[in-house]
Amino acid sequence: MPTKPQWPCRYPGCPNRAIPGRTYCDEHFKQTERARRKRLEGDECEAFYHTRAWQIIRRAVLEQEPLCRSCAAEGRFVPATVVDHIVPIRQGGDKMALANLQPLCASCHERKSIEEGSRW
Repeated sequence: MPTKPQWPCRYPGCPNRAIPGRTYCDEHFKQTERARRKRLEGDECEAFYHTRAWQIIRRAVLEQEPLCRSCAAEGRFVPATVVDHIVPIRQGGDKMALANLQPLCASCHERKSIEEGSRW
């Protein structure tokens, strides 16, 4: 009985053949599987921000401190639009502790996220 033909690995520039029944060679299958698992973990973390508990605490933080904490420290008065975890959740920060939350404007939050390495 004829066997299924092997196709080239779909990973860009890879000269190897794909594992039968899969679209990547062994090396790139493991690599793409790790990336997929990491993406799923990120989705779980992202789902937290859609919970009712987070929406309530977020609103409370913004009502209590309506200005961006980082801009206020520099003498600028910019409204806060984002509630940021001072110690990121992925690094062991408490999700709901008020001591771990700070109000920031979008640009300060973006800058902090880039510095932490959680963006790009």
